[in-house]
Amino acid sequence: MCLIVLAYRVHPDYPLIVAANRDEFYARPTRAAAFWPDQPQLLAGRDEQSGGSWLGITRHGRFAAVTNVRQRQMVNIGERSRGELVTHFLTGTETPVAFAARIAPEAHRYGAFNLLCLDGDSLICHHSITNETEVLAPGYHGLSNDRLNTPWPKLTRSLQALRRCVETGATIDALQALLQDRARPADHDLPDTGIGLAKEQLLSSPFIHSAEYGTRACTVLRMNQRGLVEFEERSFGPDGIALSSQHHSFTINP
Repeated sequence: MCLIVLAYRVHPDYPLIVAANRDEFYARPTRAAAFWPDQPQLLAGRDEQSGGSWLGITRHGRFAAVTNVRQRQMVNIGERSRGELVTHFLTGTETPVAFAARIAPEAHRYGAFNLLCLDGDSLICHHSITNETEVLAPGYHGLSNDRLNTPWPKLTRSLQALRRCVETGATIDALQALLQDRARPADHDLPDTGIGLAKEQLLSSPFIHSAEYGTRACTVLRMNQRGLVEFEERSFGPDGIALSSQHHSFTINP
């Protein structure tokens, strides 16, 4: 993932609302979000190149998502896929804090990442560069390719849009609309992560599109007070062309 915004225990009916974009090369083989035949409790997209996933949830109410970290003078290719972290948490039983503590000694093997993990009791964000784990308080939170709530323009814009969505009902269509925002900020507002202005511009909008790389999946997740989960993923191809949509709903069985 390269953009995740969430409202955690903010809305009176939906204690968890997530809107997230997965940005990736279009050529990378991927399976759309579905329940996995070999892990039938797990709903997630699947990376068919390295295994694992970028975001998923289980029938037991465990949720996880990962973003990479983009910073100057940093080698961001690990010997293992970050997607493993998502699926290992989702298919395990450890608390988020215990899982983060266990992976911390080997975090460098995955390249730089942020990992969100949630169970029925807590939501955490683990930042691999510092190996710090933060337990998130109720509120609005966001991740792009830096630390939690770093005010990059795309993240600030998306969090503002999420607040408006929550205040007006948090419909799935409204949440999808904020993810498909193609507006780019002014050049002087862009972060400088060492990739050059042209790439900073390309990656600066919530929804990214080009011939080879862009937003491939826009995912919206709502969990209500009764444990009903609604999960919608819209898939896109080169130049941001819409391809397909998957919608799943189920009730959590702790």
